[in-house]
Amino acid sequence: MSAQVGIVLVSHSGAVAESVAELARGLAAGGATAPVAAAGGTGAGGLGTSAELIAKAARAVDGGAGVAVLVDLGSAVLTVKAMLAEGDELPA
Repeated sequence: MSAQVGIVLVSHSGAVAESVAELARGLAAGGATAPVAAAGGTGAGGLGTSAELIAKAARAVDGGAGVAVLVDLGSAVLTVKAMLAEGDELPA
């Protein structure tokens, strides 16, 4: 099988991220056509975004062809942009 692009879904809510990831996995043959991971909320379970959770999710779905990171709004975009600027937190 060739390398796959992984998908990371970033939301301010862990529950929202997990629900959307569940839907995406269903549409992606259970993750067979594209691995999907959720990165929602903070490490403590609150509302917000976490660079650590995003990086962990990205590593989990990196199939060798890169990772698409889809975000819900505002500060999630800023968090991912900051991670990209650092250059070492997300798979290339």
